[in-house]
Amino acid sequence: MSTGALAGLDDRQLEAATALRGPVVVLAGAGTGKTRVITHRIAHGVDTGAYSPQRVMAVTFTTKAAGEMRGRLRAMGVNGVAARTFHAAALAQLNYFWPTLARDTAPAIVDNKVRLLAHAADGIGLDPDVATLRDVASEIEWRKVSMMGIDDYAAARPGGVGRLSVDRVVALQRAYEKLKDERRQLDFEDVLLACAGMLEAEPQVAKAVREQYRHFTVDEFQDVSPLQNRLLELWLGDRRDLCVVGDASQTIYSFAGADARFLLEFPSRYEGARIVRLETNYRSDAAILAVANELMRGRPGALHLEAASPRGDATASDVIPTVTAFEDDRAEARAVAARIAEQIAGGADPGHIAVLYRSHAQSAELVAALSDAGIATTVLGGRRFFDMPEVRQAVMELRAASIAPIESGFVDTVRDILRSRGLTDEPPAAGGALRDAWEARAALLRLAQEAPAGTTLRAFTDELTARAKVHDEPAMRTVTLATLHAAKGLEWDHVHLVGVAEGLLPISYATTFEQVDEERRLAYVGITRAGRTLSLTWSRGVRERQPSRFLREIGSGSLRAGGASARSGAASRRAAPPTASGAARGSARAPR
Repeated sequence: MSTGALAGLDDRQLEAATALRGPVVVLAGAGTGKTRVITHRIAHGVDTGAYSPQRVMAVTFTTKAAGEMRGRLRAMGVNGVAARTFHAAALAQLNYFWPTLARDTAPAIVDNKVRLLAHAADGIGLDPDVATLRDVASEIEWRKVSMMGIDDYAAARPGGVGRLSVDRVVALQRAYEKLKDERRQLDFEDVLLACAGMLEAEPQVAKAVREQYRHFTVDEFQDVSPLQNRLLELWLGDRRDLCVVGDASQTIYSFAGADARFLLEFPSRYEGARIVRLETNYRSDAAILAVANELMRGRPGALHLEAASPRGDATASDVIPTVTAFEDDRAEARAVAARIAEQIAGGADPGHIAVLYRSHAQSAELVAALSDAGIATTVLGGRRFFDMPEVRQAVMELRAASIAPIESGFVDTVRDILRSRGLTDEPPAAGGALRDAWEARAALLRLAQEAPAGTTLRAFTDELTARAKVHDEPAMRTVTLATLHAAKGLEWDHVHLVGVAEGLLPISYATTFEQVDEERRLAYVGITRAGRTLSLTWSRGVRERQPSRFLREIGSGSLRAGGASARSGAASRRAAPPTASGAARGSARAPR
């Protein structure tokens, strides 16, 4: 047996990586090394001759994740694996087969659904605002990934959208589809629908695809929609060589059609499926995992995470996660900024610190407080790194310089070019465009300094171009601000989860049991991003908010009252979460 691809795996990871024939379901908790398992399993299959790389399809949910997977496989000497998103794989198949089937090129892809909806609305005499159009676009996406026709949608969502009645939403959707057909375009969801339809209607196409791809792996399987699952079934045919990896506790896209039942019911749908549970967490201290486990206790499919090697005494006061209450949002933001300043002064890398929140509206107060404290920030969901004008300009100049012979060393050349564009030894004050540009240029220089020995300027610029295509952005030495949705898949040493209050987390419009349960999973995702320290904060505000029910569910046994903000002089009122009675705890959870 070849062991190169199996080096460094723990017993459970090894079990998953050596289960080369499906069906296999890997229930992988947060921080348990699922991407490592996926890549090592594929590499082991190739090493042993069980897989031909060209016959493997690894499906992910983001272009960045697909690029990372290809990079890891290349580093292990495995090339040729199709690591793609569902959409990328479906689009490639449409573009390949469409000309033969239709005697024409495949339709173009809609580049802006909201703009097309605006044109459709104008055509039928409607004038909704942009926010309403965005919501209608989301409704269209949900309808299609749920495999519903427009009439079925109207029955399932009778409430309408904003000020538009359901009849007007239906009329707008029909006008949108008509206009799209007239322009010979497909939207992203149509790509999946058209690919599935092609495989169902054209036996020769299905045969060709199934001949090409024999072994399937799907990451983040808890996030698949009915449409994506149907497409996967069509790719498989009557075969069973499928490995799925996921964690039901991290299902946070149900509003967009994700359905964790495909993961939870996998063993019953695929008789004889092998089940591997990954519950050893390599990211977080035991005290943080205790909070996460308590929050999800009794939830369907919840895994019990255990720390691989706690980094310190789990009873130490600076390790146990804290919860702190404040009078208003400004006091909360200033206290969080003060605590982060303490962490940085104590040696923490700003790039290893994050502030997480439920909605983007919460970020403004935090950005201002951190700026006032002289702390540079990056807000996820803003401009992409490689889209920043200063980055584009620097990459262009680096590429131009790579054409001619260079007299100085590779890193010195990069440094000189970046200095000519404004990179100074000392950064500008935090909180402005100049600091943002400086941090971006500094990140480019670090990439050059960390490049393997022997890297040329041309190879470096080629790598930058490749990273830009798959949105593989370098780490910035700035504190990250992100919504809980944007934080999924990321990790930091120190996490500050703010706004843990009723109306914010869970959000005010989460009124059904299912919606509140999704909010609980969002909180779980935020908690499990933390490696070394975790602080939870909330403020009463003018509306006299109450602490989140999730704090009651966690209980005081896993959290201590915060005191860091008081030491820094911020006005605060500290409060440990009230301990729920047995009856209250039972009523907050689903029947067991």
